[in-house]
Amino acid sequence: MNHVKKIVIVGGGTAGWMAAASLKHHFKQAIGIVLIDSSAIATVGVGEATIPTIRNFYHQLGLHDLDVMRATKATCKLGIQFNDWHTKGSSFIHPFGLYGQNLQGIEFHHFWLKMKQKNKVADFGQYSLGAMLAQHNKFTLPVNNPPSTLSVFDWALHFDANLFAELMRKFAIEQGATHIDATIVSVNLHAENGWIESVTTQARDNKAGDIIEGDLFVDCSGFRGLLIEEALHTGYEDWSHWLFCDSAFAVQSRATDAPPSHTKVTAQAAGWQWKIPLQHRNGNGHVYSSRFMSDDEACGVLINNIQEEFLTEPRKLMFTPGRRKKAWNKNCIAIGLAAGFLEPLESTSIALIQTGIEKIKGLLLCASFNQTVIDEFNETTALEYERVRDFLILHYKATARDDSEFWRCCQTMTIPDTLRHKMELFKACGHVVNYRWEMFNLPSWLAIFTGFNYLPDAYNVLVDGFDEKKLEIDLEKMKESLANIIKDVPQHHDFITQYCAVVDDHQRIK
Repeated sequence: MNHVKKIVIVGGGTAGWMAAASLKHHFKQAIGIVLIDSSAIATVGVGEATIPTIRNFYHQLGLHDLDVMRATKATCKLGIQFNDWHTKGSSFIHPFGLYGQNLQGIEFHHFWLKMKQKNKVADFGQYSLGAMLAQHNKFTLPVNNPPSTLSVFDWALHFDANLFAELMRKFAIEQGATHIDATIVSVNLHAENGWIESVTTQARDNKAGDIIEGDLFVDCSGFRGLLIEEALHTGYEDWSHWLFCDSAFAVQSRATDAPPSHTKVTAQAAGWQWKIPLQHRNGNGHVYSSRFMSDDEACGVLINNIQEEFLTEPRKLMFTPGRRKKAWNKNCIAIGLAAGFLEPLESTSIALIQTGIEKIKGLLLCASFNQTVIDEFNETTALEYERVRDFLILHYKATARDDSEFWRCCQTMTIPDTLRHKMELFKACGHVVNYRWEMFNLPSWLAIFTGFNYLPDAYNVLVDGFDEKKLEIDLEKMKESLANIIKDVPQHHDFITQYCAVVDDHQRIK
């Protein structure tokens, strides 16, 4: 067993400071936490949309939703609106919540499928409270004890990632984490076993720095992978043959309208464009495949689709979709971009940071580790990344668009066996496989399957045992019930204004 008394985190930003805050809060005085980063090095800091697990993360730290929202100038996120993905002009919402009500143990979507075949049912999203709230730009906090599954929904945040990292930094230091503002100039390996013994730093004034030793090192250095790749040569599994997008332009614009309670992603000729509303500004970006579109054209698409005043210049990012072959190699664990990157289509980057941190806490129960612990971390991390990968690939594979070479290639590409099996099984009988370590469960898969009109050829045979007329009435009552609920829900803008608005002289919520 390798005993851990000191963890050294290399790199700040969202990943580094989330790790420092959570690990220090969890281990308290049992393990020392040191974070090394240089304030002279900018972080990527693009990701501003999250999924509901982020709220679980900061709740564990004792932080409250509205306080975090004020600190990060956040708005509420009920899901993602996909525009032009299935076909040009199509639109649907992937909400954080359930659809309809199960009846006698039979999943709701089987009843919907039967009535869909008979043209006696509304769009699938009209049976989800989360989707309906998002569609009408409304928001309220979920009730603690919902009267039925029709009232179940969840929510996440759109926030300023840099402000969130700063919030985590302050929290980590208050908890007792040590911060060293310096540049790492060398990674020092053990001569015999190749493990990391220490890193050598250089202070900002170029004076000689220190040698920082540690028992376990957490690499949060971003795409570069200073420890996991440059020092340990771990290797990278490239998934660009499934996920074609490898570049992005990002820019911030001034908010001029009331912020919607959802993220908007609009398909383009060789990728897609995001719009993420914060209280004081909008985050915008165009993710694209350099194989199918030039940089100049991609930047032009982004600029031409933004009507507001720009607050920054468009910034280009490049990435290779995939993951490290080992997230934990020797005594080094990669978290965040250092561990891998899957395009931000479903806002999974911060969530994968969070699950990586949770696995560290769960496997360092005795403040020690051996190869068995390392293997478990690597297996579960690989599975998690692969499940998210499959979910993202589905968004491209299921398209009916054939108006560009990019979309035609998406339709005809070979997909992973795990996704192929999942799609074929759903197509055959409406069953959704739940694999181990999946970030997205049944409602999310149903949202994408139905949004792309990828529907089964059959439904649960037991549905035919229900009276069809009564079933039609029941589904109509479900839809009407949700429509009545949202009538009394305030607009998202009003909720923000009342509970967590941040107002100053230069940036004011509209």
